[in-house]
Amino acid sequence: MTETDKKRGQTVVGIGSALIDILIRENEDFLKKARVLKGGMVYVDSQFIEYMLTQTPSKPSVVPGGSACNTLIGIGNLGGSARFAGKRGADALGEFFEAGLKSNQVEPVLLKSPSPTGRVLSIITPDAQRSMLTCLGASSEITAAEIKDEYFKDAAIVHIEGYLLFNREVLLAVMNSAKRCGARVSLDLANFTVVESAKDFLETLIADFVDILIANEDEARVFTGHSDETEAIKSLSEKAEFAVLKVGKRGSFISHEGSIIKIPAAGTGGVVDTTGAGDLWASGFLFGLVKGYPLEICGKIASLCGYEVCRVVGASIPQEGWERIRKEL
Repeated sequence: MTETDKKRGQTVVGIGSALIDILIRENEDFLKKARVLKGGMVYVDSQFIEYMLTQTPSKPSVVPGGSACNTLIGIGNLGGSARFAGKRGADALGEFFEAGLKSNQVEPVLLKSPSPTGRVLSIITPDAQRSMLTCLGASSEITAAEIKDEYFKDAAIVHIEGYLLFNREVLLAVMNSAKRCGARVSLDLANFTVVESAKDFLETLIADFVDILIANEDEARVFTGHSDETEAIKSLSEKAEFAVLKVGKRGSFISHEGSIIKIPAAGTGGVVDTTGAGDLWASGFLFGLVKGYPLEICGKIASLCGYEVCRVVGASIPQEGWERIRKEL
């Protein structure tokens, strides 16, 4: 840990969409009806989500969600200081979302809107891949003027989900505010469809603001143009102080100061759903960074979190999973 790190606070602050995850198990024909590529994400209205729910016999699971939210919940469960900022509806789903943060040791900083709380229909296919239909609802209404420096008090890291690239004014307000407060900025590229839509803007944004860049192999391929994982992590490493490439069951790579570390996967057996795997990987990694652990240990914690969430449906690791993680540590 450097002297600059010691002067920073200990909190990880997440900014993103306050969403409710609706999880169903379905086959690939259902994805065709939903008009979404496997592993991809499309924006839809709430009526389309309701319609697709009438087309499945699968009983949905409903949990608080959103990429940055998932990451902060993981940090809270690891015992880290976590805060999430976003906008929810003034409705029952919004109350459910906020209660979910508090029960997972995450401080909520939530603006409210008369619009409904946002929802995501996550479709889990038999190969454990998840594809998403997203209705942002109230979460899309947050404005740059509503971003306050006070959200980032005592922040060591401000973690931003790539989906915020669709609201560039807010994204830039968050990054400027984070830098004024002396925090590192972490950006998770979130989804290859997001990267495809914002590649040119991303190049400039990362160069100007991002200290920690996190991508999976699909996102990295679209962003760097490299399918080879060695070339992809080298390319990512040129763009940020810390660069991460996640390659699923093959593990992950972490780059820092010209050195690339290979992190093995924590396990491969018993995988039922990849929802939240990348988000929870980020939980472990950012938690370790704030604690000042060596990168190998940060990567190990990340892999443990990413694996445990794949052993259940949805992005919430149950208590027995957290107990296994703590035992390993």
